[in-house]
Amino acid sequence: MKNMSLEKIAAACGGTYHGDTVLSCREVSGVAIDSRKIQKDNLFVAIKGARVDGHSFIPQVMENGALCAVSEQDLGDVPYPYIRVGSCERALKDIAEHYRRSLDIKVVGISGSVGKTSTKEMIASVLGQKYHVLKTEGNFNNEIGLPLTVFRLREEHEIAVLEMGISDFGEMSRLAKVARPDVCVITNIGVAHIESLGSRDGILKAKAEMIGYMNPDGSIILNGDDDKLRAYTPSNGLRPVYFGLDPSCPFHAERIENLGLAGTDADFATPSGVFHAHIPIPGGHMVYNALAGVAVGIEFGMTPDEIRRGIEALVPIAGRNHLIRTDRFCILDDCYNANPASMQASLDVLAKADTRTVAVLGDMFELGAEYKRMHYDIGTYAVKKGIDVLVCIGGISAEIMRGAEAANAALSGKGSHAAALFHYQTKDAFFAEMDQVLKTGDTILVKASHGMGFSEIVEELQE
Repeated sequence: MKNMSLEKIAAACGGTYHGDTVLSCREVSGVAIDSRKIQKDNLFVAIKGARVDGHSFIPQVMENGALCAVSEQDLGDVPYPYIRVGSCERALKDIAEHYRRSLDIKVVGISGSVGKTSTKEMIASVLGQKYHVLKTEGNFNNEIGLPLTVFRLREEHEIAVLEMGISDFGEMSRLAKVARPDVCVITNIGVAHIESLGSRDGILKAKAEMIGYMNPDGSIILNGDDDKLRAYTPSNGLRPVYFGLDPSCPFHAERIENLGLAGTDADFATPSGVFHAHIPIPGGHMVYNALAGVAVGIEFGMTPDEIRRGIEALVPIAGRNHLIRTDRFCILDDCYNANPASMQASLDVLAKADTRTVAVLGDMFELGAEYKRMHYDIGTYAVKKGIDVLVCIGGISAEIMRGAEAANAALSGKGSHAAALFHYQTKDAFFAEMDQVLKTGDTILVKASHGMGFSEIVEELQE
């Protein structure tokens, strides 16, 4: 890794190098925190996790070919080099910041309450038509994951598309200090993490910390349909570029045709013209993701045809609006995470199916004092969208059931079709009755907060 000699690493993280001075000039081949993933000449950073302490694996990783370890402990007289630091977690970020600064590469930073990952995928797909792109994989968007993503960068990469997820004040500053984005994209300001951030204004303030560490000559790209973002004035004096459905946004969509589970067709208007594209992943919210991709693509000098190809080449990922067809069911796997806005968006997609529709919904976390009302409203929304079967799983999801029951009662009084409702405390309880609840040919949405582990339901449905 360029500019990653042991002496430079020690200086970057304020650590003390212990070991052979000849080795201090050697560069590491990569950085790892998982002892099972160590490769020759890696730097091993001994992170203390909730269940295991990386320090206990230092002798093993050094035997397996690591060049050096970063440790909070005094390792004494050992036959290998190590760097002593006060905090391995802080050192990981400091080293990643040093490495990021050493590379001649552009960074797109993405945050927002809803749609960060799907927007990241869209932007990476667009930029990938012209540039060698590295993107955040999986859930590597926090104070451990983002540095590890940065360490994957190599000289051949031209642009990094980095997702940044937070739940409290100060986190974004620590992430952005590592990423140093040239382009900042904020998808929206919703209610996810409102429990710790207090209000939508608090959420905006926390997300906007990213701008304090961006390239002063860079660009800020915001959702112009979001009231908080449209009214936001960046402290660094840069004028935001807006995308949205509102025609006043420089990047907006026209002639939108929702094709149900087949995706969406739309015309995309830019300051230099209009072009048509097909979004292959279903959901009206995907139009916003595509618009963000258009705005970023134009920022990086791409042609409309290159951008169109990127939009149409988008591939779904597990847990994120991933359509899975089996011999029995059509499964809409959106189980990675959930909040009220994304729940409604997914129910909108499900409602477009031309089969019997089933929503398997679970608890949503970190919603603050109004969490019961928010769950209740989702139940009401599902029934009003005409969902045929609603399965609620989890303790808090009893509120989804209550909202659905109230909406059902209102519909039955008007002689309208009501949804079949089921509530289970656990996934296992649902599995025990799944064959009685579901029918061959159903289109099934699976969605809940990540901690509910609903990927197990997707696996069960596939089997």
